[in-house]
Amino acid sequence: MDSRSSALPPGRLLARGVCRHLPGHGFACVEEFVPERGLRVDVMALGPGGEFWVVECKSSVADFRADSKWRGYLAWCDRYFWAVNVDFPTELLPADTGLIVADGHDAEILRMGPEARLAPPRRRALLLRFAHHAARRLQGLRDPGVSPFSLRPFS
Repeated sequence: MDSRSSALPPGRLLARGVCRHLPGHGFACVEEFVPERGLRVDVMALGPGGEFWVVECKSSVADFRADSKWRGYLAWCDRYFWAVNVDFPTELLPADTGLIVADGHDAEILRMGPEARLAPPRRRALLLRFAHHAARRLQGLRDPGVSPFSLRPFS
């Protein structure tokens, strides 16, 4: 692990591994995405066919047990996944969700989450929000003088 890896919190390391893995399946990823006010998913991934996956990263059993919002994310994706490290007791995770094992370098999909297709109007709204969010993040990286979080929010 490089020095930048060790400085990241465990959940962020899992998200990084997921975001490194999913492009191999044709997905583009955004971390800490807000599909609607009050919800923040760890990784939102947009697939080659326009499908959306939500990946929640859990670095410990306590982190998983403290998460009471995850069911609210189901309405914002076509498939839902948990990302955990190799030592996580996966039997605690709901069997009707996807499972990804990750570390700071890569990930592996062990179980596909069941598909529940988004309604077309929600998919369109989510696609616009995803594109706007990703473009603002890129602008913030390219122009450090402009914070992507100070720009007028997309609605």
